Amino acid sequence: MTIRASRADRAGSFSGSKAERAIIDIGSNTVRMVVYGGSLRAPTVLYNEKVAARLGREISQTGLMPEDSVELALRGLRRFRLLLEDLEVEDVETVATAAVREAKNGPAFVEEVDALGLSPRVITGEEEACLSAHGVIGAFPGAAGVVADLGGGSLELVEVSDDETGHPVSLPLGTLRLVEYRQDKQADTRKRLEKVLKKGGWGKPIDAPLYLVGGTWRAMAVYAMEARDYPLTDPHGFTLSPKEAMKLARRLASSRPADLRAIERISSMRSETMPDAAVLLQALLKRLEPTQIVFSSWGLREGLLYDRLPPHQKMQDPLLAGITVFAAQRGVPPQLATRIAGWTVDAIPPGGNGEERLRLAAILLSLASMQIEPNLRLNQGTDWALHKRWMALDARGRAMLAATLAANGNHLDLPKELRELADEESLKEAMGWGLATRLARRIGARSRRSLHVSRIDKEAGKLVLSLQASHADLFGLPTEKDMALLSDWLGLKHAVRIVPDDEWHGVGD
Repeated sequence: MTIRASRADRAGSFSGSKAERAIIDIGSNTVRMVVYGGSLRAPTVLYNEKVAARLGREISQTGLMPEDSVELALRGLRRFRLLLEDLEVEDVETVATAAVREAKNGPAFVEEVDALGLSPRVITGEEEACLSAHGVIGAFPGAAGVVADLGGGSLELVEVSDDETGHPVSLPLGTLRLVEYRQDKQADTRKRLEKVLKKGGWGKPIDAPLYLVGGTWRAMAVYAMEARDYPLTDPHGFTLSPKEAMKLARRLASSRPADLRAIERISSMRSETMPDAAVLLQALLKRLEPTQIVFSSWGLREGLLYDRLPPHQKMQDPLLAGITVFAAQRGVPPQLATRIAGWTVDAIPPGGNGEERLRLAAILLSLASMQIEPNLRLNQGTDWALHKRWMALDARGRAMLAATLAANGNHLDLPKELRELADEESLKEAMGWGLATRLARRIGARSRRSLHVSRIDKEAGKLVLSLQASHADLFGLPTEKDMALLSDWLGLKHAVRIVPDDEWHGVGD
């Protein structure tokens, strides 16, 4: 489906981010439409709606998609079509997976969907596996291991390494089909599932991470996070050791759906499938022996978007791509954040391990938080750092973003949850970024000129602020206080040096 509309006339219904593109995913369990905006490299979900049509619920018995499920799916697709027209989204891609490709009435269903103008593409199991893997590669640059995408009709397994995929396999182990493998004893059920994995070519240890994609897996992550009172709420990027994952799987396999349904963030649909999926997870852990479990919220739909990017955009850092757009929508030009990041480097040198990307991301978010009312700033900014879905950012990195934001607002008593996520040294470094950002923005009210006529660095055990003589009066009382805050935090004395205009360009050379 392609709807032509001028970008200037694009619907502005999403508070600062235009609806640019959409993916419609016709799966065995749900038919879902997701509308995206924001950065091409780190797209933002603007609208997400699903219809639980359960198209694949009778495939193994009858070979057909039930008539009532087909009508429910088409009803939802007709609504999606109208929404997309009204939003003037011109770029829409529609794909169908296991139920449609396997059902005898799949071709007739595709014709009806095509008549709506949605141009569906039925993808093979191998394509589905690779697309899900590309979503993981997009979310976790450098990912190496195995992706396991659990849908309603199938389980896709595929290797990932060096941004490439290998050995894609689609197995009839979707959540709607797992009931067929049940035995009286869990151990016997697990062994049956292990045999299917082995027959499909997945019977040996992988000695690498296992990336889990799919709503039922994510519901398991939510359960684990709730059980340990984890400070973060987004299951994306949540990790478990094999031992922790097996403990979780055994506990969930013995749980009743009604008990799982009582957990606020677990839907009734997921609660029904989690016990069987937990036995499948046991089989995967036994057969593959992964080094760790990583939950990914990016999968097939994001893989479709990632595949369309030119190589130079695929190489972008998804964290910085996402935060740059987010901050720009809140009045923060990326050039300003880059200048401030460079301005702070001599006072707080890089700590290594990719910290400079975190510094830039933290400064962007800190500057964006200044648009929030002061009484809401700390709480809302901390929520941005800890709970908003950022790509390529682990728990420690989230804590560092939050610590930078807090220090930028002169809140040096950090929320306790940050210390559960990051070590003291990392938090101290991040708070230094925040205090330096505070000083940089307050010297000249974020003006470009102020960062050219000032410099901060360490000299002989002191923190020295140098100012060009023409702008010596920028050192007012607020600046003096901020200078003292930063130097005290670094354990240094501080000094101010006024440099004659004709000598300024040699400072720091």
